[in-house]
Amino acid sequence: MSEAYRILLVDDEEDILNFLSYNLKKEGYEVYTALNGHDGIELATKHKPHLIVLDVMMPEMDGIETCRIIRENKEIGNTLIVFLSARSEDYTQIAGFDSGADDYITKPVKPRVFISRIKALLRRLGSDTPKTEKVMEFGDIKVDLEKYMVYKNQNEIILPKKEFKLLELLVSKPGKVFTREFILEKIWGDEVVVGDRTIDVHIRKLREKLGEENIKTVKGVGYKFEF
Repeated sequence: MSEAYRILLVDDEEDILNFLSYNLKKEGYEVYTALNGHDGIELATKHKPHLIVLDVMMPEMDGIETCRIIRENKEIGNTLIVFLSARSEDYTQIAGFDSGADDYITKPVKPRVFISRIKALLRRLGSDTPKTEKVMEFGDIKVDLEKYMVYKNQNEIILPKKEFKLLELLVSKPGKVFTREFILEKIWGDEVVVGDRTIDVHIRKLREKLGEENIKTVKGVGYKFEF
């Protein structure tokens, strides 16, 4: 139940805190807010939130440093962390993921999109393995894991085994960035003659069949599925 989840928002702009807090509370979440990284860490230690939304650019202690400190804390180090920032440069996003973030959302963000991303992240709690649902739906995309079938706008999409396995991995944790190394190990294992080019080709084919908007590239890191 969504009301069981605790979410901490950390941003130095009070208007943004109020806006996000209002929309999250409407969904039944328990919300805490902090205007800086120091207070954020204190509240995180006290309330042990399931998810923390961090602004990147904050005075005194920025979001990157705040994230690193939280990850080093054994009591709260496993909480989900998502950055929310107006900075969309690749190097900023990579710095965020390197510090231990689970996702990165660029401002401005529409309330419905923000809530959808938060829900997708929270669905990952409690398991490091792919979802066990037999049929998974993401907007106009439906993935039937048992029948090895994929539908886009109710039209069946034929995927070879490797493409299906790649899609299955990406949709297992929407919003999570899977590194190239992890994808290679998970999908191809010990197979010979595979590399970055192999992944690129399979990603391109998936985008051609399902659309460009769902499979995102995080340069220098890997790929993720969004809806």
